[in-house]
Amino acid sequence: MDPNMAGHTGDSPFLLSPSTGRAMTPSASYDGKPAAAEAGDAGAEFVLESKGTWWHAGFHLTTAMVGPTVLTLPYALRGMGWALGLSALTAVAAVTFYTYYLMSRVLDRCEAAGRRHIRFRELAADVLGSGWVFYAVVTVQTAINAGITIGSILIAGNCLQIMYESLAPNGTLKLYHFIIIVAVVLSLFSQMPSFHSLRYINLGSLVLAFGYTILVSGACIRAGMMSNAPVKDYSLSPSKSGKMYDAFLSISILATVFGNGILPEIQATLAPPAAGKMVKALVLCYTVVFFTFYLSAISGYWAFGNKVQSNALQSLMPDSGPSLAPTWLLGLAVVLVLLQLLAIALVYSQVAYEIMEKGSADAGHGRFSWRNLAPRVALRTLYVAACAFVAAALPFFGDIVGVVGALGFIPLDFVLPVVMYNIALAPPKRSAVYVINVAIMALFTGVGIIGAIASVRKLVLDAGQFQLFSDHVIS
Repeated sequence: MDPNMAGHTGDSPFLLSPSTGRAMTPSASYDGKPAAAEAGDAGAEFVLESKGTWWHAGFHLTTAMVGPTVLTLPYALRGMGWALGLSALTAVAAVTFYTYYLMSRVLDRCEAAGRRHIRFRELAADVLGSGWVFYAVVTVQTAINAGITIGSILIAGNCLQIMYESLAPNGTLKLYHFIIIVAVVLSLFSQMPSFHSLRYINLGSLVLAFGYTILVSGACIRAGMMSNAPVKDYSLSPSKSGKMYDAFLSISILATVFGNGILPEIQATLAPPAAGKMVKALVLCYTVVFFTFYLSAISGYWAFGNKVQSNALQSLMPDSGPSLAPTWLLGLAVVLVLLQLLAIALVYSQVAYEIMEKGSADAGHGRFSWRNLAPRVALRTLYVAACAFVAAALPFFGDIVGVVGALGFIPLDFVLPVVMYNIALAPPKRSAVYVINVAIMALFTGVGIIGAIASVRKLVLDAGQFQLFSDHVIS
């Protein structure tokens, strides 16, 4: 037993199970499998099976972080300007790499002490020693994962709508028709049994991210060099309050773009022992992040200045006037975005599927037995259908996701990792690591609160455009 990990639940090295109130035994067995799986936990045995390599984890992590949200980075720079915007982008990249590394270290320490945690909620409850933390993390994580799945379905449906309207300007199909199409396809792919089974889909997702980033960034550079290019104005809001709200909204966007909230579940897919492997996965992921994030942010903001829309692709397709990029390029970029959105929805659905299978499946039967196959198909299909219904009913969900990001990603990805590290590995209180961790915790707690206020403000300002089951996505 690691002395730094004992004693956080009184003097006992065990944690009371939030569901049963009985002591939980250490979470790893002789072969490195979580003890939960040995005890018949189908969620651990089936969905979070531990067979992957570090590069598989890198594919999963990249899909969780590098998505079409990179196209919102020019808008994030718009709220802060060149110097502060690029500084904030670099700072958030550095902080998230650092906090993810710390969380991986905490997971490694727990595994070395005989408690391999494969779920964020159980890791947080163990280290922080409180049952309410278990339920708080599960609530926030579920909100994030469902929100991203809903948003992915909505934007994927919008991508199909854009392609349809370019081919049939007077067509009769509505946004909800395309959302239904996306939901049907997603429900089929959702039957892939485990997180590990998505590894090659997520490799494809990585390639897709490179593809549409290069296409859109190239189109932005071309648009910025055209003789009839939009006037480049990089000035900020004239009012101090406007500047402040824009800056914190931009930071909330950055936190959302860099957040994932599922790093423990991704590390759970690694074949044990997992120690050290997640660092390699992080390096792979952040190599992709460096290229795609900076290229998208700089090219989009340079081309359109403070007139850039919340999505750089929309800036290339203005409501009035001709498109600022060739039709084939825009069409190909939209297709690549559409395909990657399916992969992202699959990744962020895994936590929900793990929770469902933990309660509905029987690890004593085969993964593909009728006993487990029937509830899996039914529950996963119902989950996708519910997310699709919300996407169709609330096509302004992007504003809601901004609030969820501020209240969800910042606690899970910026605050909890440094708190857990200070408790689990107990660095000296006067050490640089401890002081830096406390500073990150304090800074991003404040940023999260103010960012949530700024996101709610935008939600209120946009409220007049909201209409249930609207045929247009409010961005």
